[in-house]
Order: sequence, then structure tokens, then C-alpha cells
Amino acid sequence: MRLAILADIHGNLVAFDAALADARSQNADRIILAGDIVVGCPDSGDCWNRAVSLGVPILRGNHERYVCELTPRQAGDAQYAPIRWAAERLSKDQIAAMTGLPMSLVLPEFPDTLFVHASPGDDRDNIAPHTPASEIAAMFPGITQRWIVRGHNHTCMIRPWGEAAIVTTGSVGLPLDLYTTAQYLLMDRRGDGWDFRHVSVPYDLQAALERFDSTGYLASCGPMARLFRRELATGSHYVVPFIRFYKELQKRERISLHEAVDKFMAY
Repeated sequence: MRLAILADIHGNLVAFDAALADARSQNADRIILAGDIVVGCPDSGDCWNRAVSLGVPILRGNHERYVCELTPRQAGDAQYAPIRWAAERLSKDQIAAMTGLPMSLVLPEFPDTLFVHASPGDDRDNIAPHTPASEIAAMFPGITQRWIVRGHNHTCMIRPWGEAAIVTTGSVGLPLDLYTTAQYLLMDRRGDGWDFRHVSVPYDLQAALERFDSTGYLASCGPMARLFRRELATGSHYVVPFIRFYKELQKRERISLHEAVDKFMAY
């Protein structure tokens, strides 16, 4: 049995299609989508439609939750413009379907393997090579599976944890390891275990970048779209570091989001 786990597509349809084509060429028996299909790049609606059309398990990521929980006040705030953009391209029924997505999955034929976006209880839990084992234990209380397969962190990783292993898929649409490829995970069942292979698929990055202009996304979503575009172009962190920077900056001075992004990018 060969599984392909795709996560963190973030509205990048060009990368999503490339990863799907590669997974099919690898003769994957099943595909699982481990969350964050939407928000980031311009084509959230098309990515969601493509995901649903596959008829495969889909887990809810934090960005699906952001879309489902978007308030009118947030919709009018420039910092939430990429979420608003995604929500406007989805019907009420589609957003309702997102709301009902599970946060975790165990396939009946593989009870020793848990699939999540980040963790079963919090869709924003981060795990790095240096994360203390005690913190990981708090994220997975009572979990008995030998393998935990997850997305969320946008970098590929296999992290031992006691007698278990935590495998992070990498990101299809917004990798953050300096490689601008569509990244996903292949899992091959061998006896009572798995062989894991992180896959890196070149795709037409320029076409994905051009979507920011041709769709009107960059003009509509302004400074936050600039950050996502830069993240896509470089394969490096911009959005989360900016949000932290902006919060600290606001403690010291009155500054608009546009001005803060200009200052951040100037660094």
C-alpha cells in the first residue's frame, strides 16, 4: 500500500496540480489531504473544488478554520484580507463543509498511524526538531499510535518521539525551506511499518506568481498579499515573522499595515 499525503496547499493551484500529477505517476493507492487547502495564494476556491473532486479524506487545517470563523469586523481589516478573499470565493455550503471536516484521521486498515494537520486538539501546534518531548506529549495526550503524520510547519521532518515517530509532510503550495517546489509525502507499507519519502516536485513557479496579478488578488489584498507572494517566490518565512514584528511595532508607534509591511520588507 502506498499513500500520498498532501498538506498546506494554500490556494496554489499550479503547485497542487503538479503534486497530484506526481502522486499519480508514483502509483499512490490513496491520497490524504492534511489541511490548509485555502488562504495564501489566489486560487483558494479552485483548490477547494479540486480537493473535493478527488473524493479523498480531507482534514481541517487552521486556515480552513479562519475562513469558517471570519467575522464581519475581521473581513474589513486589511490584515485579514487573504482570508476574506478566500471566503468570498466559496459558497455557504462549501464553508459549512469545511466546518465539518475532522481534525484527525485513523484509517481502519492502519490503526497504528494517526493523521492530523498539526495536532488532534490544536490546529496551530508547531513541532520542530528541538521541541521538548514534554511539549509534544501535551499535544498528543493518550495517543498510542506508532506514527503521527502531519503538515502545518511547511518543512519536511522526521522527529523521533519515544517509541513513536512524528513525520511532517512539507508544504505543497508554500514551502518554507528555501526550495520553491511542491512538496508532499509518500508512505509505503512494509510489513508492520512504513517507509517514508519526502517528494519535491518542480512546477511553474512563475505561473503561480503571475496569478497574484492576473486574478486581482495583489491589488485587492494589498500588504498581506505582498508577503504571501514574497514567501512563494523565495520559499522562506515572511508572514508569521511580519505578524510578530507588527505587534511589537504597534506597541511603540502608530503605524498603518501598509507602512509596517514597507518597513519590514526594507529589512
